[in-house]
Amino acid sequence: MHVFATMYWVIVGIIWLAIAFWPARVAARKGHSFLLYFIFSLVFFPLSLLVAYMVKDESGQPVPPAAV
Repeated sequence: MHVFATMYWVIVGIIWLAIAFWPARVAARKGHSFLLYFIFSLVFFPLSLLVAYMVKDESGQPVPPAAV
């Protein structure tokens, strides 16, 4: 039984780390620190995802026009 509990927590940890990459990649594409957003998303995932999508684009790339 102990082995299954350990496997469960390892899988949960891997999924948690994988999901934490989402806001970090969004922020990195906008020219912000990947590492800081990754750490932020490990602790506060929903908030970091919201902030990553709302933060200003600092990358200097042109923003495509919104679809009408």
